[in-house]
Amino acid sequence: MAMDGIDPDIHRFILRMREDWQRFPPLESMDFPDQRIAAEQVRAPWTVGGPVMAETLERTFDPGAGELRIRVYRPVAGGGALPALVYVHGGGFTLFSIDTHDRLMREYAAQGGFAVIGVDYPLAPEAKFPTALDRIEALMLWLKDNAGQWGIDPARLAMGGDSAGGNLSFATCLRLRDRGEPDLVKAILSNYGGFTNIISDAAEARFGGPGAILNREEARGYWANYLRDAADEANPQACPLLADLRGFPPVFLVVAELDLVAADSLAMHERLIQAGVAVECRVYPGAVHSFLEAMSISPLARRAIADGAGFIAGRVG
Repeated sequence: MAMDGIDPDIHRFILRMREDWQRFPPLESMDFPDQRIAAEQVRAPWTVGGPVMAETLERTFDPGAGELRIRVYRPVAGGGALPALVYVHGGGFTLFSIDTHDRLMREYAAQGGFAVIGVDYPLAPEAKFPTALDRIEALMLWLKDNAGQWGIDPARLAMGGDSAGGNLSFATCLRLRDRGEPDLVKAILSNYGGFTNIISDAAEARFGGPGAILNREEARGYWANYLRDAADEANPQACPLLADLRGFPPVFLVVAELDLVAADSLAMHERLIQAGVAVECRVYPGAVHSFLEAMSISPLARRAIADGAGFIAGRVG
């Protein structure tokens, strides 16, 4: 990938990650459990520091469609039921966890004044579409009746996620709307979401290639892990860019300018406008895929996090 126009702090983040990946064999030579161990170790330095929570609750439980590990971050002690952002981590449906995204979720909680519920969903390819989606939908329906157990107001829930997590947030809201629960989620925060498995030659030429934080071959591999067959490629719950988006809650799209999947968010922006959905789309110049993880060294990442926190707080605060 050409580094023309990349934000200098984001560039430092990429170089450090590239260096840390050198300690491991090539990703494609490892099995999936080993890939995940390596990915957790490479991401670990970027999750330290940041805001301290008043309370953190961790649970593994079955909300109705299979087991999930969740972590609830409460930025303030006491004071009654808080609104909450249910946050779904990225990683190509294949990698990462609530541990790799721990600091990001604490930042959202601290800056927005709401609780954040981090979700560890079953990863592909061991768990293909729609396994993770089934469980996240079950979690949202469980929260509708039981959020008070965690000190959360079920009338003030939002969803969000980065990359694959953006996809799963949209897909969950599609399901909730179609089952007659269009108002359960009050807002969606999508950080460089991936909404279709189609990546253009132009995007690969400009933003992909060797050395990119995400290239087309890697993205195609993630989609192959997640989808069961060609029929899933045409399923709006797998590729939400194909969906009828009418009746969706307000959406904030965080778009990294120099990102292989930026076109997904720009196309989604147009689709949401056509569907009459309140949507804000913000492009961050010089940013690449995953740039929010550079928050400890990048003012650009911190600004994008603050923008997203402000958007959610404005809808559920």
